[in-house]
Amino acid sequence: GTMAGGGPDMPDFIPLGVCVTMAVMRIIIVGGVAGGMSAATRLRRLDETAEIVVVERSGHVSFANCGLPYHAGGVIAERDDLLLQTPRSLAARFGLDVRVRHEAVGVDADARILTVRDLATGEDSELGYDALLLSPGARPVRPPIPGIERALGLRTVEDVDAIVAGAARSSTAVVIGGGFIGVELAENLARRGLAVTLVEGADQVLAPLDAEMVEPVHERLRERGVRLLLGRTVKSIGPAQVALDDGSVEPAGLVVAAVGVRPDTGLAAAAGCALAPGGGILVDEHFATSVPGIWAVGDAVCKTDAIDGSGVMVALAQTATLQGRSAADVIAGRGAVDRPVRGSFIVGVLGLQTAATGWNERRAVASGRRLRIIHTHPGDHAGYYPGAEQMHLKLVVDADTDDVLGAQGVGPAGVDKRIDVIATAMAGGLRAAELGRLELAYAPQFSSARDPVNMLGLVDENLRDGLVETVQWHELDAAVAAGATVLDVRTPAEHARAAIPGSVLIPLDELRERLDELPDGEIVVHCAVGLRGYLACRVLAQHGRRARNLDGGITTWAAGTASRASGQ
Repeated sequence: GTMAGGGPDMPDFIPLGVCVTMAVMRIIIVGGVAGGMSAATRLRRLDETAEIVVVERSGHVSFANCGLPYHAGGVIAERDDLLLQTPRSLAARFGLDVRVRHEAVGVDADARILTVRDLATGEDSELGYDALLLSPGARPVRPPIPGIERALGLRTVEDVDAIVAGAARSSTAVVIGGGFIGVELAENLARRGLAVTLVEGADQVLAPLDAEMVEPVHERLRERGVRLLLGRTVKSIGPAQVALDDGSVEPAGLVVAAVGVRPDTGLAAAAGCALAPGGGILVDEHFATSVPGIWAVGDAVCKTDAIDGSGVMVALAQTATLQGRSAADVIAGRGAVDRPVRGSFIVGVLGLQTAATGWNERRAVASGRRLRIIHTHPGDHAGYYPGAEQMHLKLVVDADTDDVLGAQGVGPAGVDKRIDVIATAMAGGLRAAELGRLELAYAPQFSSARDPVNMLGLVDENLRDGLVETVQWHELDAAVAAGATVLDVRTPAEHARAAIPGSVLIPLDELRERLDELPDGEIVVHCAVGLRGYLACRVLAQHGRRARNLDGGITTWAAGTASRASGQ
């Protein structure tokens, strides 16, 4: 028999009939949630002989951390439903040595020895390894606020236990931070019956969304009783209240800090692993760090942006889980490469689906690219079928290449499907106009004959081909200042309910007969969501007038101006 790759103590050729005892490979994984457990179980499926040790500093592994806010709100009533596996079940099914309440505190990379501390006894022990996979995740940011020690966080099962206990003793809560966790906690604490105040230092919650897209979220939070304080910061935390930067005080029987996370890179840095400028662990396309024998995955790792190849920090469970599986393939010798990321996400906010993929408009503008921005406000299914509800969709397109750079969506239903379709199209390299040609499943209770994704593509095609020009909501004031007339082509009843100041009303169906009423100069046309405005622009263009359509109509303009006002 033969064996390739024999080392200095192992001959390349082993005579038949000679018994050779091979050393068992020991793989140690630091971190036992998404990335770590995905790697551990995949490694066992690939290698039945390896010794696989998982070190986790909390008391639980393989738990549903994305479900923690919903247990806090009682939606997931049973705490045990969050515990997908236990050390005992993982040992029985996968033969894993899972050590909870153990923390990796040091690495001798040259000797390949990991120092592990038993948090129950305080005793340290040393474990040799052949391969070390770091999946330490991220740690919550704890701002240096007087009294911050009273604020709870939310990363582990122990954290949610503390929040549930605190909520049971309180009638008021302050959530500091308006990211994913902060918004989900505000919703769920309100569901428990607490009076909730959400304090966010920026002018909006959910930073990945653009200002006009997040405004429906602000409205929904306020409608459902969450006191939303934007552009405000907490200066101190007292026994039963928090003090804000404007001198006001908010009652707070319960305080939760959800101001963001930082990659947990302490162990990697101590081992000599190179870090990115943003703090994440630098890895190559095969998840290898700069230190031989050490790989890393998950929230602690710097990822590669799918659009421009830059390094980005994305802390999402789906990415961590996929990275863990792929890293296991690499360690097992199968070969695998990392996937670039677009940061696709969805979050529920009091009945609203809020989702995005790729770049927002702010990021795209910062890149210096020439852009096409498209807003639509379709129903989630055919309007004539009962129960249709309005979505708000946005597409960000590179005007020179027609590449889709990103998409956002907000609405009661159907948003998840559309953002997933667009994310898939981006991964497949489809151009924006090609969205209009996608063959998508249709029945009136699920969609329209032209799905909202198709409509985004068709609008882009019209813009690309020069059939219409548009003005964005935040560009309207400048257009008016330059002498443009705002023409409202809705009905008189719609105009009476809400109108852009200074606009001239000529309903679309009367436009051809009333062209002589329009003043000279440029015209910016608007309707409710953009369709009638487009039709009006085509009429005007063919009568020799320059007209631009207000993208997304008064619906987008109103959301944008409201968001701008709430941030002032």
